[in-house]
Amino acid sequence: MHNNIAEEGCSQRFITFGEIMLRLTPPNYEKIRMTASFEASYGGSEANVALALANLGIDSSFFTVVPNNSLGKSAVRMLRSNDVHCSPIILSTPEETPTHRLGTYYLETGYGIRPSKVTYDRKYSAITEYDFSKVDLDELLDGFTWLHLSGITPALSVSCADFMLKCLQKAKEKGITVSFDGNFRSTLWTWEEAREFCTKCLPYVDVLLGIEPYHLWRDENDHSKGDVKDGIPMQPRYEQQDEVFQAFAARYPNIKCMARHVRYAHTGSENSLMAYMWYEDHTFESRLFTFNILDRVGGGDAFASGLIYAMMKGYKPMDMINFAVASSVIKHTIRGDGNITDDADSIRSLMNMNYDIKR
Repeated sequence: MHNNIAEEGCSQRFITFGEIMLRLTPPNYEKIRMTASFEASYGGSEANVALALANLGIDSSFFTVVPNNSLGKSAVRMLRSNDVHCSPIILSTPEETPTHRLGTYYLETGYGIRPSKVTYDRKYSAITEYDFSKVDLDELLDGFTWLHLSGITPALSVSCADFMLKCLQKAKEKGITVSFDGNFRSTLWTWEEAREFCTKCLPYVDVLLGIEPYHLWRDENDHSKGDVKDGIPMQPRYEQQDEVFQAFAARYPNIKCMARHVRYAHTGSENSLMAYMWYEDHTFESRLFTFNILDRVGGGDAFASGLIYAMMKGYKPMDMINFAVASSVIKHTIRGDGNITDDADSIRSLMNMNYDIKR
């Protein structure tokens, strides 16, 4: 094996915790104020990762709380249809979650120079109202080898944040590999709140994903000052990202791998993607892919699932990061939140495709 997270003869069992939401999208790139109908689907960052891994043949489970009604059951049915194990999912009653609702978000799909736009309606969803003190963490995490969490879920409620920290502590106690995607959402909390909480998580993390903005955890003692234009941090160059990775590695020696993808948005329907990864004391830079977009939502989650899969399978470092980027690129050609690609060979074929792309 080429990495120390994948172990010879070890059967990997993956679990993640987060919110799954109803997604409503106007058809044909319409704006909400124009449309007479919506296309319904389901998604959420952690659920997207579980779904993608399950489609690639990894034993994947998802833990969440949804209302015990038609919407909640429909979301669970979608996950099951993609081979995600849903036995940990709690179907809550109105007594347990008084507002008794499934979170919703609306997506206006961008086209050309017009970017996509997301509007959330997730306040008081079932996962935010549930009392997680009733959950037996020993039982929930028993037998799993990998736990994935993100910076979205703790922003939903104090109870979600507290439960996440307990999950991290229990995973550490059980020797479970932990991946964490920073996934900062300005609509859910401030940078200061995100920085404070995510910093608490870092001592428990083995694989750190999505350091974007890459100075999210920067403080006055850090010397990683990326280029700034009009007050907005620009995408880092290799040397700058390497400096950030090295600073993280020195501060958190428990972290075995760090990775982030970098997006160049040419228009709302054409982007380029590449990524940086720190692994075994070296920063790797992936190849660059330029592509047209059918559906951008979930691209970061596809990157995360691709990297997790590659690490579980013991890929070489450059193959790990290129497989992760190729997974994200393919997701952009699939409608819906999740990467339903069920053939790892198609991802490997894309990552090895011999064609010249200019940055």
